Amino acid sequence: ETEAGEFWNIYKLDVVVIPTNRPIARIDMNDRIYKTKREKYNAVIEEIERLVAEGRPVLVGTTSVEISELLSRMLDRKKLKHNVLNAKLHQQEAMVVAQAGQRGVITIATNMAGRGTDIKLTQEVKDAGGLAIIGTERHESRRVDRQLRGRSGRQGDPGSSVFFVSLEDDLMRMFGSERIAGLMDRMGLEEGEVIEHKMINNSIERAQKKVEENNFGIRKRLLEYDDVMNQQRNVIYAKRHHALMGERLGVDITNMIYDTAEAIVQ
Repeated sequence: ETEAGEFWNIYKLDVVVIPTNRPIARIDMNDRIYKTKREKYNAVIEEIERLVAEGRPVLVGTTSVEISELLSRMLDRKKLKHNVLNAKLHQQEAMVVAQAGQRGVITIATNMAGRGTDIKLTQEVKDAGGLAIIGTERHESRRVDRQLRGRSGRQGDPGSSVFFVSLEDDLMRMFGSERIAGLMDRMGLEEGEVIEHKMINNSIERAQKKVEENNFGIRKRLLEYDDVMNQQRNVIYAKRHHALMGERLGVDITNMIYDTAEAIVQ
């Protein structure tokens, strides 16, 4: 849905949103914004502890293998049992993801890991509030953020999702972190304190849209260059086909003679 403009611009294809089979009961919370990555990761670990104590399973989405491993080490220090998926061993990871809906199970996954596997919840977990999704960073693309959120709240199940963001994240550094940093300073925020506001969510989404538009521009330009090459390929391959199959050779040769004669006369 987020790429609908690109599909129409390039391929003249519409994007249609299929309504969900059952109404969505997942609660999507505002982003939680911290000044530094250190404060953000500490807050992620605290949130995981709190959710596990409530008897809920937690799926932590990361944008890279390095962050997965960092969080894994932090959880080890807290003696919290967990699984780490880095899209390296697909078969085993699918089995781990299938178990990710059990009470108190913590799963850390990069964006690519364990996809296409349904996370089934027990009745006990549903009563506790369902699968909790924690995003450790906003991705450059809104589509990938939504994919992560959408792993919870399937088929009308309860669940929640929240993204933890710091002003040191790549996306925030590229767009608007100075403005939000100024706001935090004026509010006199102490270390470890968090900002949550719809306005900041909107500002992050605008930054993502800018990155998406930029990436779209690059792909469009690439396609235009490729189009020129493609037209040349079509002409050359058509002539080659005629020569190999002995078709239209007379016409091709007559055309060459005509072009050459015209060039000599001019």
